[in-house]
Amino acid sequence: MRPAQQPAGKPPAAEPRPGDPGWTPPARQPSIQLDRTLGRLIVLILALIVLMNIPVTRYGVSLARILPDATSIIIRDGLVLKGEGDQVYVLEDNKLRWISSLEAFDLLGYRWSEVHEVDAAFLAQFEQGAPLHILLKCAESPHIYRIEEGKKRWIKDIATFEAEGHVWEDVRLTSCAYLRTLPDGVPIPADAGTPPQP
Repeated sequence: MRPAQQPAGKPPAAEPRPGDPGWTPPARQPSIQLDRTLGRLIVLILALIVLMNIPVTRYGVSLARILPDATSIIIRDGLVLKGEGDQVYVLEDNKLRWISSLEAFDLLGYRWSEVHEVDAAFLAQFEQGAPLHILLKCAESPHIYRIEEGKKRWIKDIATFEAEGHVWEDVRLTSCAYLRTLPDGVPIPADAGTPPQP
C-alpha cells in the first residue's frame, strides 16, 4: 500500500534580496568603537612618555636616563679606566693598578679605544694596587731598569726591587743596544749613585 500523499503546499517564500520589493536592510551590528580604542591608545602612549621623563630620584635623574644603555660598564679584570686626571688604571683582582707611562700602556698591549672615562667616585670604590711599570733588562747585563717617561731608572739591588713591589715575572728581556739608547732617569732609590750602563 502506498502512503497517502500530502497536499502540495506553497513552497517557502524566499527572503527578498536587495532591490526586491519588501527588502529591508538587516539590523545594525553593535560598533566596536574603533575611534574610542585609538583615542585610549594615544592617551596611554603619551602617559608613558611623560612617566619616562619624570624625575624618580632625589638627584633629578629621569627613568629614561637610569635605564641600562650601551655605555654601561661590566666590571671585570682587565678593565681599563681613566678618571678626571691623566692617570690610566687597569682593574686586576678588584684593585686599581696605575699604568705608569705611555710606554707601559703600549707595551702591555692596551689600546685607547679600550679606555673607559669614569668619575672619581667610581674609581674611589676600588682599592689601589701596585702600579704597572715596564721592567727591562738585557741578557749581557745583570741590571734591571724601570722605564718611566721615556727614561730608564736603574733599580739598585734585589732588596729595592722587591721593596718596590716588583715581581720577576714582570721583567722583560730586550737588547742592551736598545737600553743604551734610553736616557738615564733618577735611580731607585734616588741616593743609589750613578746608574751603570747595560
